[in-house]
Amino acid sequence: MAEKAIKVKQKKQKTPFTIGKLRKFMLGTKDDMGFLKKLFTYIILVCVGFIFLYPIFRMISTSFMDLSDLLDSSIQWLPTKMRWSNYKSAISAMNYKKSLIDSIIVAGIPTVCQVVVSALVGYGLARFDFFGKKAVFGLIIFSFVLPPQILVMPTYVMYMDLGWIGTLTSYIIPSILGQGLKSQIFILICWSFFKQVPQSLIEAASIDGAGYMKSFFKVALPSAAGGLLVVFLFSFVWYWNESYLTQLYIYGSNAAQSTFNTIVCNLDKFENSYASYAATSGASGGTAAPSINDSIRMAATMLSILPLLLMYFVLQRQFVESIDRTGITGE
Repeated sequence: MAEKAIKVKQKKQKTPFTIGKLRKFMLGTKDDMGFLKKLFTYIILVCVGFIFLYPIFRMISTSFMDLSDLLDSSIQWLPTKMRWSNYKSAISAMNYKKSLIDSIIVAGIPTVCQVVVSALVGYGLARFDFFGKKAVFGLIIFSFVLPPQILVMPTYVMYMDLGWIGTLTSYIIPSILGQGLKSQIFILICWSFFKQVPQSLIEAASIDGAGYMKSFFKVALPSAAGGLLVVFLFSFVWYWNESYLTQLYIYGSNAAQSTFNTIVCNLDKFENSYASYAATSGASGGTAAPSINDSIRMAATMLSILPLLLMYFVLQRQFVESIDRTGITGE
């Protein structure tokens, strides 16, 4: 017992803090980054996070300010009063409910088509070896790096001859044919995920009697579900934020008679929409029409990105896990 007590006391005694331990603490080892590396990493992360989050925080703060708060130089972040009427005015001017439904349709349908086609093409490239496979990869990469501005006018003329201008067909058919918005990068993402599926699983399914399509749906798709989620989110966001091609192909020459009226396109013409709303509300209420200011503009901008933020917060965990899996090999 006495020997055990002596050993415990020796363990409790603090060992002297040598220069070697100080060096390990500051610079780290193979298993530990060290204090200086961690400090440098956190400083970089905070700076990058500030660059990305500052505009959003600024936009949220400004959207709740009154006109007097905007003119007061002493008020920078916190408004004197939360002015929710800015959002009410922006919602009314943008016809937000209909615009939200139209945006979901315009972005959702081509996205679903794009996910299906990208999964099929990516699986075919990852699973089979055929003549001209390298040429197909070369065409995919070339069509991705080719500036899209070069193809806008020829594509518009072709869609005009086919009668697709002014309809959602101009988005759906190219997505089905693998030529949607950024389809090339989505095919490569699906290819990389399907490449990670162990070949032994496919062979085991074939031995059990599964054909090509059954192996695809029962084995490959569940294993690459994370990649499909990445493709869905990126495709949906790109279609959602695309205003130029939407106005060119879906709105056509007469935007006033267009069936679809997306939020982002409404944001581009927000000042005109708000002017007509302000004139109507001022005339109906018998009071002076409200004037537009930066607070109402920021409220409209916040409403345009709010659905994307909510979607990301809901799918954040699955999205991060899917990104992490891109570095895992199949076997």
